[in-house]
Amino acid sequence: MSTADDRVEVRAPGRVNLIGDHTDYTGGLALPLAIDRQIVIRGVDTDEPVISLTSDQDATPASIPLPAVVADTEPPWARRVAAIAAELGREQGFAGSVESTVPIGAGLSSSGALGVALALALSADADHSRLEVALLCQRAQQAATGVPAGILDEMASLHGLGGHALLLDCHELSIEPVPLPEGAEIVVKYISHRTVAGSPYSDRVAACFAAEEVIGPLRLARMEDLSPLSDPVLLARARHVVSENERVRQSVDAFRSGDLKAAGRLMTASHTSLRDDYEVSTPDLDSAVETLVSTPGVYGARLTGAGFGGCVIALAEPGAVTEAWVVRAVDGAEVVSGGSNYYRGP
Repeated sequence: MSTADDRVEVRAPGRVNLIGDHTDYTGGLALPLAIDRQIVIRGVDTDEPVISLTSDQDATPASIPLPAVVADTEPPWARRVAAIAAELGREQGFAGSVESTVPIGAGLSSSGALGVALALALSADADHSRLEVALLCQRAQQAATGVPAGILDEMASLHGLGGHALLLDCHELSIEPVPLPEGAEIVVKYISHRTVAGSPYSDRVAACFAAEEVIGPLRLARMEDLSPLSDPVLLARARHVVSENERVRQSVDAFRSGDLKAAGRLMTASHTSLRDDYEVSTPDLDSAVETLVSTPGVYGARLTGAGFGGCVIALAEPGAVTEAWVVRAVDGAEVVSGGSNYYRGP
């Protein structure tokens, strides 16, 4: 019989991406931060070879016989559970609950945070590095959704640092903390529900890979390297990625020097590129960004995440935006109690 001492509690934060969207799957740069909205899993190992979880976001529980099989698992959120269990080779049962303050379908990586929390909860006694957990969760995400997602969400959730954004190099898989300047707020405004599965996300990934077959790695390309791309769609997709990587570099410089106006201009330019070259925005997202950038005290705004809906974010003076969430940068995921590996190392 399990006791209170056997119980595991883990937390994994969601994220916003200040700039650098649709760059991760080509090994580019991004500037996310883990936010003060999180998923918490509490539970205990069991003798029955089943993972049983309830969720405060879905009335239908997950019940995953072990060894886990992802295909045809229902409800849809349980596929993530099955995929993580399969990646871990989990054979021992687990029973617990999932609680979330990360809005579902808002582009704040509720699914990424869930995957990270599941991986920590189901391997609390294992000796995995944060990078190993991120890669495991990325594979599980792809298996559960069929979408060739990058690694941004998992890395941000696992490596978050209070008061800092994270310069993420998705080729080197390295993190460099970037202090967030005082005297500014990062605000998030929900616009519409979206899901990456079933969206044109995979088409964007395929276009980037097609462009790379012509000009080589986009992470290394400059604007002048794009001239061999005769297909206007491939040219536009590549132009976004190349220009976005440069905007990330410039944004890091702007944040480090405290130049909030420059950082804001780069955010707004990123949205324009996502709207026009990458075509992942929507009229509602565009309208929200236009309203925000015309608001006194707002330095810049953009959609955040994959697009096709979700949220917009803005960099603003404190109190300039009232009908939105103010988010704080927080530390990354951790095993709060139970288990021997607290995932506090690199």
